[in-house]
Amino acid sequence: MLAVLALLAALQHRMTQQQPGMAMNMNDPLGISMERMGSGTTWIPDAVPLPARHFMTGSWLIMLHGFGFVQYDKQGGPRGDDQFGSLNWAMLMASRDLFGGRFQARTMLSLDPATVTNRGYPLLLQSGESYRGQPLHDRQHPHDVWMELAAMYERALSPSIGITAYVAPSGEPALGPVAFMHRPSAMDNPVAPLGHHWQDATHISFGVLTAGIFGHHWKLEGSVFNGREPNEERWGVDPIRLDSYSGRFSAHLDSNWTVSAGYGYLKSPEALHPGESVHRITASVLHGRRIRRDGQLATTIVWGANRKVGATAQAALVEAEAIVDRRNTIYGRIELTQKTAEDLVIGSFAPQTKFNVAAVSAGYIRDLVRGSATTFGVGLQATVNAVPSALESIYGSRTPFGATVFVRLRPIHAPHPAAGMSMPNQH
Repeated sequence: MLAVLALLAALQHRMTQQQPGMAMNMNDPLGISMERMGSGTTWIPDAVPLPARHFMTGSWLIMLHGFGFVQYDKQGGPRGDDQFGSLNWAMLMASRDLFGGRFQARTMLSLDPATVTNRGYPLLLQSGESYRGQPLHDRQHPHDVWMELAAMYERALSPSIGITAYVAPSGEPALGPVAFMHRPSAMDNPVAPLGHHWQDATHISFGVLTAGIFGHHWKLEGSVFNGREPNEERWGVDPIRLDSYSGRFSAHLDSNWTVSAGYGYLKSPEALHPGESVHRITASVLHGRRIRRDGQLATTIVWGANRKVGATAQAALVEAEAIVDRRNTIYGRIELTQKTAEDLVIGSFAPQTKFNVAAVSAGYIRDLVRGSATTFGVGLQATVNAVPSALESIYGSRTPFGATVFVRLRPIHAPHPAAGMSMPNQH
């Protein structure tokens, strides 16, 4: 954790010496700013870019982005647990002009395997992946150290059409929505959605090739990738293979709205069920707008569905985050997910018995120390879950409760331009 916090802070002095607007010298194909990029090759609304620091070194534009949380997590009931740990990640991206287009090299790293262990952190009703040969349940698995190791190239072919290519030993195929930690509506929320494995879990895939064509406000992409979820050894790169495929269409309706829809075939995603493949469909709507000089409001709707062994299960969420001003942030999430007895490891029901479970969470962060490049705050999040009566005895209540207290370090948002001024690099 200390390494991630140090990475976020170490370049603060150098970054504050940079002249504003220097990124304007970069070649942005079709005038599309890099700040529209979410996770992988996804798009977010121009009005709510992610907080990041930029500086030039020679012909390279360097971007640093990341979050560090130190949290105490308490989940109630017979299936609950508590843990003191840290969730963290840092992203470094280097971009430059190349052959009339823009080249980007990226890496994103996390120390989650050390700071929340390979077993992950307590989270009621969560499911997906495994630990010591057993399926994880009521816990969220950690991120792998190598969250992303990728290169991307974009080039305009005409004033209205461009092409893109993305190659990643570890990266994200063109399938789901923006991964939750990169969504402006969820970036300050340390907890993963319950529908993660129905929506955006492919954001760490060991082996991805993506090609696409795009215009000013739309993008069509296709990927071949590794359908297997990351294994329990979180520190290295898993065996790379290209056995699955996906496609996604994204539209940037205006500076406030982006939408996307995707389909993917995932071959044998779960190591514990190697004979089962998954057909996944996802759709998302992202909205964002500025609030005065320093704030913003971001909202997201995500739906995903998995079909395997002839059965379909769905997951949906609505989430929002409001950076009210320089000191105060509030956020929330509402989820409804269909999970089976097998997902939740409940042996008293047939494995494919389906349950509708839900969660409502809300959080508040107060920023205490705000530097020229980073901000440090303290936060509290509470979650009320809802389970059907059939699961009441297993979870100890129809509404089991969870809570997290945490401190958070991240880059600050650059102040919004004054009215009538355009954002640098914006089309």
